[in-house]
Amino acid sequence: MVNNKKYVLILGFFDGIHIGHRKVISEAVSYAKHNGVKTAMLTFPKSPAEYYNKNFEYLYPRNFNYEIIKSLGVDEIYQTEFSELADITAKDYLKKIVSDYLPIAIYTGYNYTFGAGRGGNSDTLRLYSNELNYKYFSVENVVMGGESVCSTLIKEKIKSGLIEDANILLGKNFSIKSKVIEGAKIGRMLGFPTANMNYPNGIVRLPYGVYKVKTMDKPAILNWGIKPTLMSKEPVLEVHIPDFYGDLYGQNLTIEFLRKLRDEKAFNSVEELKEQIKRDLKQ
Repeated sequence: MVNNKKYVLILGFFDGIHIGHRKVISEAVSYAKHNGVKTAMLTFPKSPAEYYNKNFEYLYPRNFNYEIIKSLGVDEIYQTEFSELADITAKDYLKKIVSDYLPIAIYTGYNYTFGAGRGGNSDTLRLYSNELNYKYFSVENVVMGGESVCSTLIKEKIKSGLIEDANILLGKNFSIKSKVIEGAKIGRMLGFPTANMNYPNGIVRLPYGVYKVKTMDKPAILNWGIKPTLMSKEPVLEVHIPDFYGDLYGQNLTIEFLRKLRDEKAFNSVEELKEQIKRDLKQ
């Protein structure tokens, strides 16, 4: 047993904490407060897809996900390795978590599955609720534009550069965090000094292009790509923060993406590139 507390328990992987996830969390937190107990989430440090040797792109690193979850009122987050639960029956799965976490209630999304071969679902949780002494609540899906909100849909939006659509579905601006590294200082020579960063590993990839972003609560412009005009080989994130002249080397910057302005493209000269950057900044 983790402890002798009783919880309202939320089950799920919750990559990205989109508006559907937020609905599940909100209802669970409200129920817990009404009944004078804490809210806990049981999740996994890695996607179950990785257990089955499938490639998986995350919307956010897990630690950042957990920061968001805590900010929404969840008191405790417990992680267990998926391998420990992947091959046990749905009923044994439930008996184990009920024994470990003493839930007075369990909340999941409408499409939650668990146990060997994904043999358990909302019906299973409802079926055993009386026997195992918990209340079960399945939270209906959120539909926008005729589509069910899910992490897969949001990743498709991001991969297509539809940042504004993705942000609506996430309930916040899509963002990445990366350390500022030393670059070739070409932006400075062009009159637009930039902070250079590598794109985080394992995170869903935006298409190359120029983006309106925000960092350190300041509006900024970001180029993500290989800088074809300057014939660079390695892709890099370069963010220019107007009227900022501080030293950011070695610092971790959080970049919030607001809108894609245009695709990355090659220009005939450095002067053409400079003029385009000026137009981008006006946008």
